[in-house]
Amino acid sequence: MSVDRRKIAAKVQYALWVVFFAQIVVGFFVELPYNYWLSWLPALGAMGIGLVTARSARHRIETAPPAPVAVAPPVTGRWSAVNSPADKVPSHGTHSLAQTYAIDIVAEPAEGPERPAPVWFWPVARRNRDYPAFGAPLYAVAGATVVHAEDGQRDHLSRSSLAGVLYFWLVEGVGRTIGGSRRVVGNHIVLDLGEGTYAVYAHVQRGSLRVRPGDEVEPGHLLGHCGNSGNSTQPHVHFQLMDGPDLETARGIPFTWHGVGVPAAGATFTVDADASAPARPQDA
Repeated sequence: MSVDRRKIAAKVQYALWVVFFAQIVVGFFVELPYNYWLSWLPALGAMGIGLVTARSARHRIETAPPAPVAVAPPVTGRWSAVNSPADKVPSHGTHSLAQTYAIDIVAEPAEGPERPAPVWFWPVARRNRDYPAFGAPLYAVAGATVVHAEDGQRDHLSRSSLAGVLYFWLVEGVGRTIGGSRRVVGNHIVLDLGEGTYAVYAHVQRGSLRVRPGDEVEPGHLLGHCGNSGNSTQPHVHFQLMDGPDLETARGIPFTWHGVGVPAAGATFTVDADASAPARPQDA
């Protein structure tokens, strides 16, 4: 599927979801002037487009799988993977927003407070600073040009309980879907690594950016800090590579991190402070 067709499909799918959810809201106040079952047609159409685009992505992977691109890790310290392409592709259950080979990682420091474990009921949510990933520095994985950088969205509380997660998926998730891709990924950075490869850092901390579009960065350059914006249940780093600068039309590219590879879900790994560059003067 060409870039133009993917762009049209993404816009039509978005419009159909907006119409579907708008009908639900309007239906709470007035009776819709047509049969209830007809109100599901936009949702069925949106899901149909999703199935077609997913089939196209699967065909591409099976017939001409892209080669992994080796880059430096985007963090330092001790971390563990949550959703990983080492276990399944697509790693997040969808090819949309170029997430085919995306990875989520959470901080697991050897010393200091541990990451809070999920609970059934209480507390419903936790403060972000309770999580060691919150505020962790994010580094450029290669020499690159900053294509996009934004950090104006808020960092919401974690969704650490069953009730919190249900609210996240059934209420927040719907709202962010209607809000578009930037509401899903939250504050984010896009780097042009050259040769048709782009890196994405999602859920960046509000007000933490150290770069702006047009900046040239070297490996290890401080970009910003890990946050909890967008579709995120807890502070974590979402990283992915893709073949274009637009999340809605790009396709995912597999990655491998120097010295780490692609950690599987549950695997813990450590990145030395000088893994990406000999020195990090930006940290001072």
